[in-house]
Amino acid sequence: MIEHSDSTAAPPVVVAVGPDDVSSAVRYGAQEALRAGCPLHLVHAVPVVPQGPETVLITAEGVEKFGRESLAIAVEQAEDVVHGLVPVVEVLHKGAPVPVLVRAAKDARLVVLEHRHLSRLARLVNRTIAGGVAAHTRVPVVAVPTGWTPSGAPPVVVVGVDVPGRSAAVLAAASAEARVRGATLRVVHAWSLPDPYDTLRISPEESQRWTDRSRAEVCAALDALGDVEVAIEADVRVRRGGAVESLVEAAADADLLVVGRHDPILPVGSHIGPVARAVLREATCPVLLAAPEVRR
Repeated sequence: MIEHSDSTAAPPVVVAVGPDDVSSAVRYGAQEALRAGCPLHLVHAVPVVPQGPETVLITAEGVEKFGRESLAIAVEQAEDVVHGLVPVVEVLHKGAPVPVLVRAAKDARLVVLEHRHLSRLARLVNRTIAGGVAAHTRVPVVAVPTGWTPSGAPPVVVVGVDVPGRSAAVLAAASAEARVRGATLRVVHAWSLPDPYDTLRISPEESQRWTDRSRAEVCAALDALGDVEVAIEADVRVRRGGAVESLVEAAADADLLVVGRHDPILPVGSHIGPVARAVLREATCPVLLAAPEVRR
């Protein structure tokens, strides 16, 4: 392991550095570290190269050298953003990316990864690392699409609400993100009839009753945060339809999309949930997988 550390006790922002370009994630993570006034840790996982004649074309030393070079590029990119105002720490570990990042996330405030939109076949072969990390840690995880940059328009933070009465953690996370950005908070809830009735046609009046009831539940969840300003100023959008489609559409102009994820129940973790995984795949803005609520 190579690690250039500092004595700062503040929880760091951790950015995953891979073999490909991760400049979007580095820039996002550096801005978050500046915002929080905390260290920025750039973490690269070097795969363990088996020894033997079958690996004659690649050596452990060669892989480690490439890892050092990737970290050096990321450090230069980060320094261009932070200008020495917060510490930038290089960390190189041997091992698979997900376990390495889960260990790095243990004392972190946030983990940032770059997300590439892959073909369906590629997704089957290479499951998103962001989902793997989020399934094994309670720390917030952000996936930044490759090439993403802020639009320059007034900032918007979108949050997805599934069951309003159980959405305190994701609403609180989104509210905090909107506040530090000076952004509009857009709260999105999609409702549907219970299976197998969701394909049934209902009258406009009945549809409106469902929408009004759902809106009242979302507003009650906002009120429960205890922040009157957030509850009054939030842009609440309720519609009938699929959750993923509703969230991706509502976040088309957003600076951040916040969604909840399943609690990692077992020591080996549980998956993050179908909506969170699909949003990671489809969203065109950074996606924050909020830390799950602690079960009592």
